[in-house]
Amino acid sequence: MMRILVTDDSAFQRNIIISILKDYGYEYIEAANGVEAIEAALNHRPNLILLDIYMPDSGGFDFLEEAGRLELGIPVVILTSDIQDTTREKCLELGASGFLNKPVVKDDLLEKISDLVHVG
Repeated sequence: MMRILVTDDSAFQRNIIISILKDYGYEYIEAANGVEAIEAALNHRPNLILLDIYMPDSGGFDFLEEAGRLELGIPVVILTSDIQDTTREKCLELGASGFLNKPVVKDDLLEKISDLVHVG
């Protein structure tokens, strides 16, 4: 079963994504910031991480830097409502695998999961 870590400081945004994941049979784990996401990634070894870049306290950049140091090797998709080229480039340099715009559209989410994670 594919397991996806959903990281966003907004419970509302997490619930939208989780609703889609549940409808399509994916397991999910939730985190509200970068610190929780690192702990969840280490403890649950998800197949994919969906990561809000702008969160209070420990945000997406902090997570990407720590994930790189720990060599997690898990694809990370950045979730954001407004991303500039410089921010996008920084995310890619830190190891992000792709981007999804907020609000997340079901078909875009499912396509990104399919593109990045090979089941079997």
